[in-house]
Amino acid sequence: MHPLNRPVVLRSVRCCLFIGALVGFSSAHAAVTITNRDDLDHTITIIEGEAKTQHVLKPSQSLTGVCEKGCNLRIDDDEEDDPYQLKPDVAVSIEDGVLYYEPDAPAAPPAPQPQPSPGVKGNKG
Repeated sequence: MHPLNRPVVLRSVRCCLFIGALVGFSSAHAAVTITNRDDLDHTITIIEGEAKTQHVLKPSQSLTGVCEKGCNLRIDDDEEDDPYQLKPDVAVSIEDGVLYYEPDAPAAPPAPQPQPSPGVKGNKG
C-alpha cells in the first residue's frame, strides 16, 4: 500500500466505527423491567400519556421492554394511591404488593460496544 493512502484508510475505519456505534446506540432503547416477586398474581396498569395497558404478572414472571419514555404504574388497580412514576432504564420488583427499585439489576441489556479494528500493516522495508 502506498504510504499516502494509509491516513485515508485509517480515517475510513474510524468513520465506520463511529457510524456503527451510533447505529448500535440508537437501536438500544431504554426500557423498564418489572418482576413479580410475590406468591400472588398482580395486575399492573401501565399509563403512558392517555394510553393505559394492563398486564397480569404471575409469581416470578417479568415484563420487559415497557415504558421506553417513562410511565406511571398502578398495581392491582389501586386508584386510592398515587401511581408509581418510572423513568426509562430501571428495574423494579413487586414484593408484598409494593414496588421496589432494584439498583443492581440492569433494566435493559447494555448497548453493544464497538470492537477495535485490526491495525493497518505497512510495508517493512
